[in-house]
Amino acid sequence: MKTPMTLRGAELLRSELHRLKTVERPANSQAIGEARAHGDLSENAEYHAARERAGFIEGRISEIEAKLGNAQVVDPRLVDAEGRCVFGATVDIETDGETATWQIVGEDEADIKAGRISYSSPIGKALIGKEAGEIVEVQTPGGLKRYEIIDVRYE
Repeated sequence: MKTPMTLRGAELLRSELHRLKTVERPANSQAIGEARAHGDLSENAEYHAARERAGFIEGRISEIEAKLGNAQVVDPRLVDAEGRCVFGATVDIETDGETATWQIVGEDEADIKAGRISYSSPIGKALIGKEAGEIVEVQTPGGLKRYEIIDVRYE
């Protein structure tokens, strides 16, 4: 099954993958070599730390490659959404007299402080398919919240 991802999210993963392969992996290989040169590996903390780091780097590389392999990059500007809230859309909402702007993104991209919410979150699910002027109700830990959709943009 393909996982939806914004263009920005895919670019961030590609950038991290490039950094891991071209900077982190070679630097860590060098650290392993230097630690090996110190002799007895059984009690060499630097060697064991570098080997552990190598495992982390290789695991993260595999994880990113799998995510990118399963990604369906969605550009909201190319989706014929007719004003409806879709994956990748930016939504202006109002609740309790306060306004907020959120972009609906993939699970790995979500960062509420940066204004990015997951399409699979309760709020994301409630917004999908709705249009400006509609009100959605979402059960939150603090109780039922009402959000009025002010605008939907595809940026």
